Amino acid sequence: MTLRLVFIKIIEPISNNFMDEAFVKVDAIARTFEGWLNPKERPLLYNLAKACKGRGVIAEIGSWKGNSTSYLGTGSKMGPNAKVYAIDPHAQTYVHEMYSTKSTFETFKENIKKAGVEDIVVPIRAFSEEAAKTWDKPIELLWIDGDHSYKAAKLDFDLFFPFVIDGGVVAYHDATSGEVKQVIKERIFFSGNFADCDFVQSVAYARKVMRPLTLGEKSHNFYVYAKMQLIDLTRFLVPQAGRARVKTLAKKVFKRV
Repeated sequence: MTLRLVFIKIIEPISNNFMDEAFVKVDAIARTFEGWLNPKERPLLYNLAKACKGRGVIAEIGSWKGNSTSYLGTGSKMGPNAKVYAIDPHAQTYVHEMYSTKSTFETFKENIKKAGVEDIVVPIRAFSEEAAKTWDKPIELLWIDGDHSYKAAKLDFDLFFPFVIDGGVVAYHDATSGEVKQVIKERIFFSGNFADCDFVQSVAYARKVMRPLTLGEKSHNFYVYAKMQLIDLTRFLVPQAGRARVKTLAKKVFKRV
């Protein structure tokens, strides 16, 4: 079995919206926390963390009030039991200014306790650039959900990508539109450093490989990016009422390609 097939076999439950008892339990709690993960993205994060093998830690850039942290932490506890390093300044960003009148750190701590992951989560109250100065841990799963500007999203990747192990996964939130989409195009889909690119709703993710990509892997990445572009295009060209039909048709077309 090839590495690509192994990876797909590991991730396969995600595409089927697989949800075990531990996920259902944490989801009942964490989905009440403020955050922006949709119902399909929550099991994705949980399963990506659960699929880790313990060869590195899980690093999260942008924790806010602990919504995504809870899924990552629970997935890790059901898998490798790797520490989740949650990096967030909890103040002085446009997100905090828009949605919070004070630091979110106390709420973050309360929420990860409610989710039962405070024992596995290591908060780092800092901007990613500051946290990277002393970072020395191998990363098996890197979840990036910080500042969504092109400059900041690219910087988050560049700071922590060198620590991602061979076979480790990098995942971006809100990656299918806006400036983050340009970052993943350059740094992931067409960088030659990642195989098995895929996306679920607005989360794009891929596996780092420290070898030349095969032609099949390059073709797969191009195919997935084209599919993502088409879906994003429907947001501008198709009225809300007709988007579901267009997406269904697009899926049929891509299955035949």
